[in-house]
Amino acid sequence: MTEHYDILLCTPDLRGRERDYLEQCINDTWISSAGPFVTEMEGRLAAYLGRIYAIATSSGTAALELALIAAGVKAGDVVMVPDYTFSATATAAAHIGARLHLVDISLNSFGMDPQDLARAIEANGKAGNRVGAAVAVHSFGYPADLDALKSVCDAWEVPLIEDAAGAIGTCYKGRHVGSHGRLVAFSFNGNKTPTTGGGGMTLTDDPEMAETVRVHSTNSHGPNYHYKVIGYNRRMTNLAAAIGLAQLERLEEMLAHKKRIAARYTAALSEMGVLAPVPEMSRATSNCWMQCAIAPSEKVAISLVDFMEARRVQTRIFWRSLAGEPAFAQAARTALTNSRAVSGRVVALPCSSHLTGEQQDRVIEH
Repeated sequence: MTEHYDILLCTPDLRGRERDYLEQCINDTWISSAGPFVTEMEGRLAAYLGRIYAIATSSGTAALELALIAAGVKAGDVVMVPDYTFSATATAAAHIGARLHLVDISLNSFGMDPQDLARAIEANGKAGNRVGAAVAVHSFGYPADLDALKSVCDAWEVPLIEDAAGAIGTCYKGRHVGSHGRLVAFSFNGNKTPTTGGGGMTLTDDPEMAETVRVHSTNSHGPNYHYKVIGYNRRMTNLAAAIGLAQLERLEEMLAHKKRIAARYTAALSEMGVLAPVPEMSRATSNCWMQCAIAPSEKVAISLVDFMEARRVQTRIFWRSLAGEPAFAQAARTALTNSRAVSGRVVALPCSSHLTGEQQDRVIEH
């Protein structure tokens, strides 16, 4: 991969104490799903978000799947998912036997549209379907309209779960995302800020939900091999948590770099006038995880990716309408006017937190 590109899209920033902590894991022989770094990383993120319970998991998908289980979603229940998101938001629900209902997005946030969500919940209620949860996705690190979504969910007594996969450090009306829903799932995949290489975390303030996540993530393994439920092996390793803890120690530094990179791209895009930056809601602050540009058409977006590829700069079409993909062809859906309109038009630009000014100059000048 590195041989093909001079500038990659979004790579880990490993300039902290990662190596020291990994050596400590090896020296202490704590390399599996138990160990002090797991506990310390859970505590650090819970404190950062102001949440009571945090359970580290093997992936962001696992974190979301366990959040759905803890929220009481059963096989056959309907889960509301935005149509414009990474597939894991939907597959996490499908993995536990839930039925998907794809909901349109709002173009002022690229998150789930509250009015469309209300219509979808009402339609399912009239059809006799139980809606088990709604999942709010913070696209690219930009927050969804959480107050409006929570109002809809509260009115229909539907649990709201935050899929904040790449949104650590994003704020909505002065509060960190991940502190609004009954449960929240984060990802620490290799392209996230911060990363563990692969991993996730589920957080909540509800002790029963936290225990459900914890029990299901450890094969329901209790003392002397007693089992309460049929669970999963979904725990983060101490090795991964060692990297994650070193990353969290530098979180504010990395976020500051991301925001400077985003500001330069936004200014350049505004000056060029061909591509548009993703809009940001008032009273919301993105962590600038994935810096994206909106092309006037999918054809232009693909041309841009091909153009940059030829110049050894990695860009990528970022997400498409799930409804148009074979894997989700059978999912119920609303009209999806907005998500279909932006599908294939969003291009992610190189935005690693260690991207140099010279590298960003090269991207902009091309």
